[in-house]
Amino acid sequence: MQSRFIATLIVSLVSTSAFAALPNGTQAPNFEVEASLGGKTFSFSLANALRHGPVVLYFYPAAFTEGCTVEAHEFAQATDKFKKLGATVIGVSHDSIETLQKFSVSECRNKFAVASDGDGVVMKAYDAVLPAKPDFANRTSYVIAPTGEILYSYTDLAATKHVENTMAVVKKWRSEH
Repeated sequence: MQSRFIATLIVSLVSTSAFAALPNGTQAPNFEVEASLGGKTFSFSLANALRHGPVVLYFYPAAFTEGCTVEAHEFAQATDKFKKLGATVIGVSHDSIETLQKFSVSECRNKFAVASDGDGVVMKAYDAVLPAKPDFANRTSYVIAPTGEILYSYTDLAATKHVENTMAVVKKWRSEH
């Protein structure tokens, strides 16, 4: 009985590690996606955004759900501070661009862009897949330096620390550059 428990625990740990965020210090995968800011659709390119400074890239499971709405409000409140530090904020989910056009206005308060990753390519490239529902993104945040290096990654389904943690990393990066 105990050996069966240990085997199950090992399998679950191995399975969970397959969904871990990309490690700090690695090169961020480049991507281009359809995004919305203030209800207007545009093409977001990570490479283009990095030319202007660091990028705070955060993945969230679904627009208009409780935790994702809280997180969007927190990022909206902090966006001006991120901008003053030279950082761009973008959220990514599996939602359709039509849904995100509404979400970008109401929950993101026209402050930052949200992008559609309907086919899951970006969330898979960033190991930000929700293990229990692989069609959805896990709540994972990254800070990416203008060089493309991942400075910070954080995964937690609780929305409470993502803004605070990424802001601290961006501030530290700014103080060193």
